[in-house]
Amino acid sequence: MDQPILPQEPNFEPIFLSNNTPVPFLIVVCGATATGKSSLAISLALWLNASILSADSRQVYREFNIGTAKPTLSEQKLVPHALIDICEPIETLTLAQYQGLAQALIQTPGPKLLVGGTGLHIKSIVRGLKIPKVAPQMGLRSQLQTLGQPQLYAFLQQVDPPSAHRIHAHDQVRTLRALEVYYVTGRPITEQQGEYPPSYPILQIGLDCESVEVGDRRIEQRTRQMLEVGFATEVKTLCEKYGEIPLLETLGYAEMKQYLNGDISLLEAEKLIVLHTRQFAKRQRTWFRADSSIEWFDADRPDLLEQVWNRVRDFLDNNKVEQINAIL
Repeated sequence: MDQPILPQEPNFEPIFLSNNTPVPFLIVVCGATATGKSSLAISLALWLNASILSADSRQVYREFNIGTAKPTLSEQKLVPHALIDICEPIETLTLAQYQGLAQALIQTPGPKLLVGGTGLHIKSIVRGLKIPKVAPQMGLRSQLQTLGQPQLYAFLQQVDPPSAHRIHAHDQVRTLRALEVYYVTGRPITEQQGEYPPSYPILQIGLDCESVEVGDRRIEQRTRQMLEVGFATEVKTLCEKYGEIPLLETLGYAEMKQYLNGDISLLEAEKLIVLHTRQFAKRQRTWFRADSSIEWFDADRPDLLEQVWNRVRDFLDNNKVEQINAIL
């Protein structure tokens, strides 16, 4: 996986931000999968004395580690992380619950980085989305699951086309949630969302590759690394422990289940994961590119760290964020 790169040049002078900053602010690092968000964020967090809030809808679940590219234990020791490993795999964390937790953390002392590729989670924070507070309906979910994901997604396309457009056809977790809100309230979730942007300053940094081909190679490398560090064993253990749960039908885990069930070879599973991840990354790019407030950087340019660091310093200076000069 990507490793944080610490500054080597004299002009990369780290600064510590005071925990007593009177006005909270937020720096977002977003983009498609396998663009180096975590690596960049860890470097920034070290320079800023900041903590990282995960904006990944699956990293909140314990034991789902390799397939979600969850920060390693060594990375978590290097920089404080939050909003990971806060739910059991059989539980459900709704978007409204995530938003409440994240908003509360942002208001606590110390600088924060919001990092991830789940666009709706990020949007819920930076735009202050009003989200229907519908509690999980386990009985309804069990009934819906018996229909199978293809039929569920087809129904979602009928009753809530905007949600279907932004939810991957294989994403049973989010499909179920959207249908759940529809059944309970009688209205699509997209019709119930307003925006109440926060008053504190926000800098959104987007990472993308120079070309689709470069992004595809990164995805292929990420997938190989997942398999090399034991992804098949992780999925096997989860299947044996939890059986049929929606999380095991999400990207990466569903394909590995097919392999473990003997339906396809390991090579075929790898190719399917790469294919489906490419499709997912394309949807992520489309989502994030629609937000004009995101400032984009080429994930592969040699001076990426310098470019991003200079922009962060300008952001802090412009918003008069209190600093304590220090060198790591």
